[in-house]
Amino acid sequence: MSKNKDKERMSIFEFFETLIKLICTVVLIAIIGVLLLQRFSNNDKAVGGIRVFNVATGSMVPVYKVGDIILVKEVDTNTLKEGDPISYLGKEKDYAGKVITHRIIKIEETEEGKIFHTKGDATTEEDPTIKADQIYGKVVYKFILISYLSKLMYDLKAFYIFVFIPLGLLVFLQFKDNFTSKILEAQDRSRQEDEEDEEDEEDEDDEEDDEEDDDK
Repeated sequence: MSKNKDKERMSIFEFFETLIKLICTVVLIAIIGVLLLQRFSNNDKAVGGIRVFNVATGSMVPVYKVGDIILVKEVDTNTLKEGDPISYLGKEKDYAGKVITHRIIKIEETEEGKIFHTKGDATTEEDPTIKADQIYGKVVYKFILISYLSKLMYDLKAFYIFVFIPLGLLVFLQFKDNFTSKILEAQDRSRQEDEEDEEDEEDEDDEEDDEEDDDK
């Protein structure tokens, strides 16, 4: 009974140990993903028509907050309509050279093509008007978990907690596994040596018995 209970305890312990390893690994992978996204976001190159941007201001609060990671997909600008959130490259005034993510509030048809009027949800002033060739695409998704982790990256204390604690746990558990395996190997070797000694003793006893029988 005691052996069965010990096995049950070991299996439960191993389950939680595996769970902790999995959680720590997922957290570390997510953080690495966030760091990579922050490194390669906000650029003018699309992969498969997809761009990733990191929201830098609060002009679209409460929909998009500072630190949010958004996914922008290239679309036919003729399909865009009022109310669509888009990302575009600014060319005038304070917007020049910056990636802006705002909402379309009006679309004008002109002889030169469509003119788009945009504005941030949290701002009162309209942006300088833009043309279709400035538009990178439509915002189609916000990464909730990655956005949360991205915001934590700006907090050094949180960054250390979410990086070094999982990393430390993984290192500790790996060290413990190696240490445990060495102990088990040593125990196995000791057990085998004991068994071999017992077999040798039994063989010696058998030989002595045979010699006594011969003397008789």
